[in-house]
Amino acid sequence: MAMERTAVNPVRWSIELGFNQGELVSGQTRTLYCSGQTAMDAEGKPQHEGDMAGQLALAVDNLEAVLGAAGMSLANLVRLNVYATDIDLLFPHYGVLAGRLGEAGVAPATTMLEVARLAVPGQMVELEGTAVA
Repeated sequence: MAMERTAVNPVRWSIELGFNQGELVSGQTRTLYCSGQTAMDAEGKPQHEGDMAGQLALAVDNLEAVLGAAGMSLANLVRLNVYATDIDLLFPHYGVLAGRLGEAGVAPATTMLEVARLAVPGQMVELEGTAVA
């Protein structure tokens, strides 16, 4: 049975912001739970210190790499958690993420949280996702 996803939006305002209130998924055969992805290079070295846009773009690249290694893409994302050390700084750069999700034709259920810090000093944003195929 092919995966079928249905947006659940008892209110409509979130659609304009690029996310659904819920995603009902049926028929999936595989679920991938992705660890939080940050702006780390392939050797595990932090990149783009002090650059929220650069960190966000690399975090999306890293999330996409995990998805790709499992034979999935951003289009399979049904849940996304965004952790940022400064939400006000994140908002002007959020289009980096929203654009990539839009290109993939996906609006996953999303939670955005401001946290005091992330595990790796200097990291400002972390993306954690769940994907189904």
